[in-house]
Amino acid sequence: MKIEENVSLKNYNTFHLEYIADCIIHLFTEKATTDLFRKDHRWKEPMFILGSGSNLLFRGDFRGTILHPRFGGIEIESENNDHVVISAGAGINWDDLVEWTVENGLSGLENLSLIPGCVGASPVQNIGAYGREVRESIEKVEAVSISDGTFTVFSNPECEFRYRYSIFKGREKGRYLVTRVYFRLSRKPDLMLDYGMLKDEVKRLGAESVHNVRKAVINIRRNKLPDPDQTGNAGSFFKNPVIPEKQALEIKRNYAMMPAFLESEGMIKVPAAWLIEQCGWKGKRVGNAGVHEKHALILINLGNATGDDIFLLSEEIRKSVKEKFDIGLEREVEVIPN
Repeated sequence: MKIEENVSLKNYNTFHLEYIADCIIHLFTEKATTDLFRKDHRWKEPMFILGSGSNLLFRGDFRGTILHPRFGGIEIESENNDHVVISAGAGINWDDLVEWTVENGLSGLENLSLIPGCVGASPVQNIGAYGREVRESIEKVEAVSISDGTFTVFSNPECEFRYRYSIFKGREKGRYLVTRVYFRLSRKPDLMLDYGMLKDEVKRLGAESVHNVRKAVINIRRNKLPDPDQTGNAGSFFKNPVIPEKQALEIKRNYAMMPAFLESEGMIKVPAAWLIEQCGWKGKRVGNAGVHEKHALILINLGNATGDDIFLLSEEIRKSVKEKFDIGLEREVEVIPN
């Protein structure tokens, strides 16, 4: 365990916003974590769990204690002819894990290549891309209760996964620190190529394989998404809204080219990027904040933006989408303080 006080947060958020945290506690082992919560309660509240900071928007200094899990290690827990169960520490870079699975011939996570963040955030957010969600591969999640250091294991059903949601974002938000995640992966390629651009890129690369799916996803993401190390951003700022089929049909009467995907019976998922682009925001700059020129779902720090600059831009975008389509956009990025 390592403790730092009055720490700059610039390197702990991918918007690269310069704010200060009263205290950051770096946690390297599960024992140190359980001991901290069982024995030591002198740290200033509120407590906030921070991974790589890739899904956050700070609007000011953090007056409290940040918990920074840095657990490592990838282990094979069990295996048979068809599947392998692996576990990974919460502090591991997500794409490093995906690369490891692909290099070891395991299928299930390849569509989630190059998503920024750490392993510990993957079940919290139920990350997803190109037709896959991480919930499809998660077997269980190990976590520690912040209130008393109790060690708990959550099965996949107990995580209550749905689109960009888990129990850790719902009623258990802020109550558990994820320490390790278990994934059930296939030895045989279980490829998801339903997205046209992905299928086309895989075809361009050659055979349909786990390796080529990963390469294709990386190529697509690098072509259309800004590198956070170069341009401050937090990836997709808004969730794709799910609306009633009746409302989707009404919109299609005026916008026949609107993309739409069946989410469940009677419910349609509409790309937030398309909605934002129709409102004229793509590539638009407002002071030091803006919307990326290649992807309308990405809000960017153009150099000296504050958290409030980016937040107010997001509010204007939400307002215009609501006025034009009567659809409320929900932020995927967590705003601190909200």
